[in-house]
Amino acid sequence: MNRTGATVVAVHGAATDAGLRRAVNEDSFLAAAPLYLVADGMGGHQAGEIASAAVIDEFAGLTGRMSLTVDEVHAAFLRARHRVEALPPGAGAGAGTTLTGVVVADIEGEGYWLALNLGDSRTYRLSRGVLEQVSVDHSVVQELIDSGSLDAVSAAQDPRRNVITRAIGAGSDGEPDYWLIPAERGDRMLVCSDGLPGELDADGIREILIAEADPQRAATRLVDEAVRRGGRDNITALVVDALTVRSRSTVSDDHDTTPPSPDADEIDGDTRPRALAAGGS
Repeated sequence: MNRTGATVVAVHGAATDAGLRRAVNEDSFLAAAPLYLVADGMGGHQAGEIASAAVIDEFAGLTGRMSLTVDEVHAAFLRARHRVEALPPGAGAGAGTTLTGVVVADIEGEGYWLALNLGDSRTYRLSRGVLEQVSVDHSVVQELIDSGSLDAVSAAQDPRRNVITRAIGAGSDGEPDYWLIPAERGDRMLVCSDGLPGELDADGIREILIAEADPQRAATRLVDEAVRRGGRDNITALVVDALTVRSRSTVSDDHDTTPPSPDADEIDGDTRPRALAAGGS
């Protein structure tokens, strides 16, 4: 499709893998302008893959547009939540899913990333060589980190690290977080399920994002490396590169941050909402 007139013109790569310990890949994703989203289903026998697919299918109806507003994205979220809550017994009832990603937005004629997140899947931004986690995990361990009761190193091995505090479905009525970020030419956005940072730390992710200039090679290598390091969960990665950004300023056009071409005992558990954790779902 001709994207002439879009505030952000992007190219992307996508990769997904069930991992080495899961029989089913419960991740679903959407990578079609102006939406780049990952949903990580949970529920196992309750068919988390059905919940994640239902959410992605709802947002798929918005593809092909030049940009979306916060209101349009939130309306799609509400429809998606209704679809998940209405899943019938034997076809996903009781299951849930996370949702994270970025959407191209037009703010007074300028290109923005509209980031959204619900759960513990993640969205990152690599800009000018700096990798930043845009989203904030909705999880028990993140709450403990924020309160000062747990450090990040301990959190990686904490038995509660798979317990999330917000989801779509699974009895949760949590709302997503939204961020509006001015886009710059050369931005590289990473949208991923928690299976990726569960195996690769931020330095490892940044190294691959910088080493692989092609977004498809970057996405494939991220997933392959996460599988090689254990693959304890489903793993999905979308890498989205901003080729051009419309802006009243020339700052972003003068600074291209496109990544250059080149370089214990585990506590295993499925992601689950806090409400189900005590019941041992």
